[in-house]
Amino acid sequence: MAQAVVFMADGLEEIEGLTVVDILRRAGVDTQMVSVMGRKEITGSHGIEIKADVLFEEVDFSGVSMLVLPGGLKGKENLEAHEGVKKQITEFLAKDKYVAAICASPTIFGHMGILQGKRACCYEGMENELLGAQVSYEEVEQDGRIITSRGMGTSIAFALKLTEIFCGADAAETMGKKIIYRR
Repeated sequence: MAQAVVFMADGLEEIEGLTVVDILRRAGVDTQMVSVMGRKEITGSHGIEIKADVLFEEVDFSGVSMLVLPGGLKGKENLEAHEGVKKQITEFLAKDKYVAAICASPTIFGHMGILQGKRACCYEGMENELLGAQVSYEEVEQDGRIITSRGMGTSIAFALKLTEIFCGADAAETMGKKIIYRR
């Protein structure tokens, strides 16, 4: 069974992380919330406490199909400071697996040099950090195995795109109808 990992770090934008977890789990995708903080308790950017399922150090990434990086400026900084996260991003792309990021976190991909010639989007005002990318202002952008999105307001569209990747376009459309999502 395909599996997604949503990285959790202090300062994450709660809606961006939890919307992905919620919608993917509703779609039947095995989705783990993985803390990169050395503890399961995470404090979001708005003081909301989240309990991750597992610590980064406990994850066997061999069966994981997709890595998801929520935004939030401090959350993005914590993810980018974690060498294991960046190592997994590099390994996933080398193995033709998916990596996805929303809000400020697509800039991590830019800083890593993996957006060269790729279409990508991010939170408004951070586009210059999408180094080498063809900057897009779409809600969600997919270029090959890299998926990016703009922010809290695009969280559902982002999660539905990830659902489409795992379950197909019909399943994503059905999910959108079930949750009363209208574009």
